[in-house]
Amino acid sequence: MRKILVTGGAGFIGSNLAEKLAQDPDNFVVVVDNFLTGKEENVKSLLDKVNARIIKCDVNNLHDISQVMVSYSFDYVFHYAAVVGVMRTLENPIMVLNDIDGIKNILDLSKNTGVRRVFFSSSSEVYGEPVEFPQNEFTTPLNSRLPYAVVKNVGESFCRSYQNEFGLPFTIFRFFNTYGPRQSTDFVMSRFIRAALRNEDIMIYGDGTQSRTFCYIEDNIDAVLASFYNEKYINDVVNIGNDDETRIKDLAIKIIEITNSRSRLRYTQPLKEGDMNRRKPDITKMQKLLKRPLLSLEEGIRRVIKEGSFYS
Repeated sequence: MRKILVTGGAGFIGSNLAEKLAQDPDNFVVVVDNFLTGKEENVKSLLDKVNARIIKCDVNNLHDISQVMVSYSFDYVFHYAAVVGVMRTLENPIMVLNDIDGIKNILDLSKNTGVRRVFFSSSSEVYGEPVEFPQNEFTTPLNSRLPYAVVKNVGESFCRSYQNEFGLPFTIFRFFNTYGPRQSTDFVMSRFIRAALRNEDIMIYGDGTQSRTFCYIEDNIDAVLASFYNEKYINDVVNIGNDDETRIKDLAIKIIEITNSRSRLRYTQPLKEGDMNRRKPDITKMQKLLKRPLLSLEEGIRRVIKEGSFYS
């Protein structure tokens, strides 16, 4: 049986990953989360699973996480724990920087307890304001500036360094905007959908011409698990996202149309930092993992609406 640790496993992406892993009876899944942004509601499906455990734990605290990792001697670790949310990370830069402790704790303990491979959740934010499109894993410069992006970049460097010095295998996933049921309204997609369903004004930072790509959670999880089960992209970096670019104001208009909402668009001052003009990943590697088309934006929005679960 594979023993698997998912840190930040009560978060949006982490909980979806843990739930899917626990569906395989050959996996024993342990979720750890400090529940700062993760929700107990997200992992309720694991409570009755004989092959799953949920532990309240802060990975930034070496004493807490070492007890868990030494006790279970995991085969694999998915390190997804992090302070997330644009406004939260902008307003709490020191809290964000503290996540470097968690990265180091996980890697130190992984090399000392026989972990076979660490999967690290990085972010499209490491690219900063990109100068190349689509953004390729190894040709696009990393222009990290904000604390959140810097921490992810540092985490990637830690992964490479531990592999070089100690032979600890890793895979880095650079997540681009991922959305779906359970996502916090800290993020643009769920915030817009909730406002539209309530017929509330949709607030847009700046003029709304900044563009993003939106990856449905199922596509994210399926690609990650294909890398895991098929042992693909070991000691490598993979963009996980969608390459269909959408302007933010066009996203809001599409959501209003799909929901038949009376919401209006309202524009406010642009963010002082962090709202990059464009995002578009090169997803060649991801497509090799999925071996199927990605879900369309319209269908993804409809699925979120049908599920109807949002958290503030």
